[in-house]
Amino acid sequence: MPDISLTTLVLLCLAALVAGWIDAVVGGGGLLLLPALLLGLPHVPAAQILGTNKAVAIVGTTGAAVTYVRKAPVQVWTAVRIGLAALAGSMGGAFFAAGISSDVLRPVIMVVLLAVAAFVMLRPSFGAKAEGEERAPLTRARIVTAILVVGGGIGFYDGLFGPGTGTFLVLALTAVLHLDLVTASATAKIVNVCTNAGALAMFAYQGTVYWQLAAVMAVFNLVGGTVGARMALSKGAEFVRGVLLVVVLSLVAKLAFDQWA
Repeated sequence: MPDISLTTLVLLCLAALVAGWIDAVVGGGGLLLLPALLLGLPHVPAAQILGTNKAVAIVGTTGAAVTYVRKAPVQVWTAVRIGLAALAGSMGGAFFAAGISSDVLRPVIMVVLLAVAAFVMLRPSFGAKAEGEERAPLTRARIVTAILVVGGGIGFYDGLFGPGTGTFLVLALTAVLHLDLVTASATAKIVNVCTNAGALAMFAYQGTVYWQLAAVMAVFNLVGGTVGARMALSKGAEFVRGVLLVVVLSLVAKLAFDQWA
């Protein structure tokens, strides 16, 4: 446990609570949790920050995933296969990360995210499910595409760069598997559990996790994740769509700040 004040601990726990809620609804909780840890623990090495972040996030993500699986029509085995592909992809992305400049990637990702925001705003029906509409069956071709493109591709991006991975997962799963946004969020949570578990195992092996701090923050992250999942299930795709737009535009703003500030 690092030497921090009670005020800092309370603020970190509140950040974990809100991050868990955001991540459960549409992904992107790391946009809040990671900067909060960096600000709250300014003298702690980056490896410890990243390891502690994963130890907190996996608890909220797991809580959200369990809540979704109990109440949403999620094909768990399909989600796990995509998650395993994402885990392999993230390892590949991490291997190449040292040779890629984030200054080059940020403008590209900003353009992609702005295009995504425009698409979601101009297509109100994207990820929505009409009253009484049955979900289209998952064909073998679409499942294979999801494993290779969504799992492998976004997993590679996660290892290479990272910001917004959960949001990209929700969007890609909606597009490739023709899921509504709520079911896509549920599936993305299971994929995230797989990738977080792989990353946490590596950080734990390297001894770069503050387990006591992570345990305290994880309680709040779990509450946020569970509440967020229940709200997404009760309020439906339109609610998720609104949160998605806020998160996408926030991510663009953060990337712009990192690039030019």
